[in-house]
Amino acid sequence: MLATWTRAVVRWRYLVLGAWLLAALGGLAGYHQLGQRLTTSLAVPHSASARADAILITHFGENIEGAITVVVPHLATTHADQVAKARLARAIARVPSLHVVEEQALGGLLLTDLESRDALNQATGEVTALRAALAGAGPASALVTGPAALQADVTPILRGDLVRGELLALGAALVLLLGVLGFSLAVLLPFLVAGATTAVALGIVDLLAGHLLMVLYVPNVVALVGLGLAIDYSLLIVHRFRAELARGEVEEAIVATMATAGRTVVISGAVVAIGLATMLLVPVPLVRSLGAAGLVVPAVALAAALTLQPALLALAGRRGVTTVGPRGLLEPRDPANSAFARLARGVVAHPVRVLVGALVGLGVIAGASSGLSLTPGSLSAIPPSMPSARAIALVNQTVGPGILTPIEVLIDTGRAHGASRPGQVAARLSLEESLLHTPGVEVVAADSTWPFVDHSGRYARILVVSQGELGSPVSQRLVRAVRAEAAAARFPTGTALVVGGAPAQGVDFLHAIYVVFPWLVLGALLLAFLALARAVRSVFAALIAIVLDLVSVGVAYGVLVWLFRLGLGADLFGTYRVAQIEGWVPVFIFAVLFGLSMDYEVFILARIREAHDLGLSTEAAIVEGLARTGGVVTSAAVIMVGALAGFVTGHVAGLQELGAGLAIGVLVDATVVRSLLLPSLLALAGDRLWRDGRRNA
Repeated sequence: MLATWTRAVVRWRYLVLGAWLLAALGGLAGYHQLGQRLTTSLAVPHSASARADAILITHFGENIEGAITVVVPHLATTHADQVAKARLARAIARVPSLHVVEEQALGGLLLTDLESRDALNQATGEVTALRAALAGAGPASALVTGPAALQADVTPILRGDLVRGELLALGAALVLLLGVLGFSLAVLLPFLVAGATTAVALGIVDLLAGHLLMVLYVPNVVALVGLGLAIDYSLLIVHRFRAELARGEVEEAIVATMATAGRTVVISGAVVAIGLATMLLVPVPLVRSLGAAGLVVPAVALAAALTLQPALLALAGRRGVTTVGPRGLLEPRDPANSAFARLARGVVAHPVRVLVGALVGLGVIAGASSGLSLTPGSLSAIPPSMPSARAIALVNQTVGPGILTPIEVLIDTGRAHGASRPGQVAARLSLEESLLHTPGVEVVAADSTWPFVDHSGRYARILVVSQGELGSPVSQRLVRAVRAEAAAARFPTGTALVVGGAPAQGVDFLHAIYVVFPWLVLGALLLAFLALARAVRSVFAALIAIVLDLVSVGVAYGVLVWLFRLGLGADLFGTYRVAQIEGWVPVFIFAVLFGLSMDYEVFILARIREAHDLGLSTEAAIVEGLARTGGVVTSAAVIMVGALAGFVTGHVAGLQELGAGLAIGVLVDATVVRSLLLPSLLALAGDRLWRDGRRNA
C-alpha cells in the first residue's frame, strides 16, 4: 500500500508541491493573528477556585485573571501625594472599561486595584490603553502589574525569543546537515520540509485557537519542536534514499526508501503522537492546549514525510543528492568498519560491564529528580526588566510577597442579607481568628461592609495574605490549611464556603494535572508497547524500549533539578535559578521525550530486526543495526538538540526548563541509552528477543 501511495505522489509531484505551498502560505497568514488568541490562564474548570472566581465575578464584580494593579510610590509631601492621586484618577477615567475596586496605602506605596470584565487575553489591550493614559496624564512613577499586564509584557519577549531560537536552530541545523550530508542540494530538503511543516502546523493551531484556550507558549513549542522533528524525519529518509540509489533508478529508490525508512517514520510518528495525546486527557485547559498543539506537529510532520518528502526527492533526483566537494559523515561507506560498528561489537562482547557502568552514571543524574518541587507559576521567574515585574518586585520589597495575590474565602450564606445575621457574624469572626493564627499567614482582612460583603448581603469574604509568594511551598501549604480551617468552621446550616484566589487556583492547577498524570503515563506506555511490539515483532524488545524510555525521562527530570534548583551551570548558560519547576514542564517533557525516545528506538530496532530476518545472529544483527543507524540517529538527535536549545536562550523560565530538560534528555537518549544500554540489554536477551515474533513471509 505504501509503495502504491509513493508512486502516486511521485507521479503527481508538482500538484503535491503546489498544495503544500498553498497550505504553508495559509498557515503563515493564520499565524499572524494567532497571538491575539493566546493566554496564560491557569483556570481549572469545575474546581473550587473556579467556583470562587464565579462568585467574585458575579457578586463582587471582580475577575482574578482580569485584575490590574497600579503601583505608585508615595511622594515626599501630602500635597504632592494628593496631586499624584488626582492625576491617577484622571488617567484611569480615560479607560472606561476599567473600574476601581479598591485603593489603599501600604508601606509607602499607593496600590489601586482595577478590574476588567474581559477575559485575560482581551484585558491585555486595556493594559496598553491604561499605560498610554498614565504616560499622558498619570503620575510618572506609576507601574502597572497583574495577570493581564504580565501577559502584555511577556508576549513581545516570547516573540523575540522565538525569532532568536529559530535562527539559532536553523544555523545549528545547517552546520550539522552540511557535516553529515556534505555539500549537495540534499541539505536543503530537510529545511523545505521543516518550513512547510511548521507553517502548516501553526495555521492549524490558529484554527484550533478559535475553539480552544491556547497558552502563550504554543507558537514557540510548535515552531521549535516542529522544526527539529521535521528535519529529523527528512534526514532519515534522505539518508536511506542515498543508499537505495546505489541499487536502482530514482523512482524505485524512492519507493524502496518509503517502504523502509518511510514506514519507520510512520510508526515513530504515531508513537510521538501517542505521547503527546496523553496531554489531551489532563482536565486543565493550559495543558490540553499544549497537547493539542503538540499533537498537530507529528501529524503534519507525518503528512509531509509521506507526501512532500517523496515529491521533493523525485524533483531533486540523483543529481540533487550527489555530493559536490567534501563528503559528509553519512556518505555511503562500509558500515562494518564504522565507529558505531566497533562500538556495538565492544558492547556485545561485554554487555554486563557496559550496562552497569552506564546505569550508574545515569543514576547519578536521574537521582536528583527526587528533589523535584513544582509550582503552578512563579512571579520571580520572569524577566525582571518588564514593567509589571518591576512593580511586583517593588511591592514584594516594600510590603510583602503575598499582598497582590491573596487567598479568598468566599462564604455563601444562602439568603439575602444573611451575612449580617448574628450566627453568621460570630462564625465569621471565629474563622478569622483561627486563620490569623495559621502558620504562613501575614494578614487576615475582613469586614461587614463592601467590598467584603456583596450588595445583596448574601455573600461575604475573608482575604488571607500569605507570607510566601504566589506558587511557593509556603503559599501552597497555606491554601490547604485555609481550606481545612474553612471545612472545620461552624457556620449556620445552609452555609457554603469555598476558597479561591490566585494561590488556590494554582493549587487546583497542580492537583488536576498530577492526580491523572500517573494514569496517563501508564496508558501511554501500554499503547506505545503495543505499537512497538507490532512494529519490530518482539514483545521482549518492546519491553526493553519502554524501560529505557523511562530512564531517559528520569534523566531529564534530574537535569531540571541540577540546572535550575541547584544552579549547576546557571552562569554559563544564563538560566534561572529557582526553588521550583513550572508544573506543566514535567508533563510536556514526558510527552515529547517519550515520543522522541521511542522514535529513535524504532529506527534502531527496525534495522536490527531487518538484519535478523536476513539470517544474521542476534549479536551480528545488533552490530549491523547500530552500524547502519547509529550515525544517522545520533545526527538527527544532535539536530533536535540544536532546535531545542532555542528554548534555553529565551527569557521565560518555563521554556528554559522545557528546552534544557528535552535537549539533554534527547542527547543522553541518543548516545548513552541507545548506543550503550540498548545493545547491552539486547545482547543479554539473545535469541529470546525473537521467540515471540513472526518472521517475514
